Formats: sequence, C-alpha cells, structure tokens
Amino acid sequence: MRRPRNAAAVPVAGLALALALTGCGSDDSAAATGSRPELEVTGAYMPAPVTDTMAAGFFTVTNSGGTDTLTSVTSDLSDDVTLHSTKGGAMEEEKSFAIPADGTLAFSSGGNHLMFEKLTHRPREGEKVSLTLHFARTGTVKVSMPVKSATYNPKTGH
Repeated sequence: MRRPRNAAAVPVAGLALALALTGCGSDDSAAATGSRPELEVTGAYMPAPVTDTMAAGFFTVTNSGGTDTLTSVTSDLSDDVTLHSTKGGAMEEEKSFAIPADGTLAFSSGGNHLMFEKLTHRPREGEKVSLTLHFARTGTVKVSMPVKSATYNPKTGH
C-alpha cells in the first residue's frame, strides 16, 4: 500500500499543535488557578471548654487572591485537631476546605469548626491558644486564638 506524500505531516502537525497548546499553559499553578492566594485570618476564638478533653475553635479566612485549600491545623493544645463541617445538623470530619479566589471560608458555631481532642490542659477564659493553619499553596499561617467565655457569641460580642 502506497502512502500519500503528506501522510507523515499529519502526525507531525498534530504533535506540533499539542506542544503549542501546552506552551500556552504554565508550570506555575498560580497561572492555572488565578493569582497567588492572599489570606487574612480574623475573628479567631475558642469558647472556654466545658470538659477537660475537648474544645472547639472558630475563625474566618478571607482570601483576596487565587484559590487555596486549608489542609490541616496543628496546635500545642492538642495533637488531635480536626476539621469539621455541619451538614443537616450532623457533624462530619473533613480532610480539607477549599478557599475560593476572592472569597471567604468561615468557621462558626453551628457550621464549619475545629475540634481539639485529648487536650494537654483545659484552657481558661483569657488565655490564648496558638495554632498553625496549613494551606496547600500559602504554606503555614500562625494564629493566636483567644479563649472567650463558654457562651461567647461574636455577633453580640459577649
């Protein structure tokens, strides 16, 4: 069977097109998902725990850049800090939380929250708990979380 003269050109042209399209992208993940994340953590607090073994934590992450993901949290207060969501009134452990570009991720009472288990000590109102938030793109962010009264509600400030 005789091959047309330009038959070899079709695969070469296809390869060239694929390489050209690949060149339009970038190895920089920021280019693929927008600008670099610019994160600010505000409103952090922990209600004074009512038990010696477990506590919750809340805060808001505001992102004025590209997407990021909160992957874990570590603290001297506990070796067991987990991320939780609340869906249909039930608490569910999560592996991570996405933070949208130019968006927020809220951890609030009745919603997303941190769970601290097997506490090294029971923090009292007025103390500060040190946290390190671990993000996929940003890296780590240190947070000082004040311990508020057990009934503290940030909407009222009490």
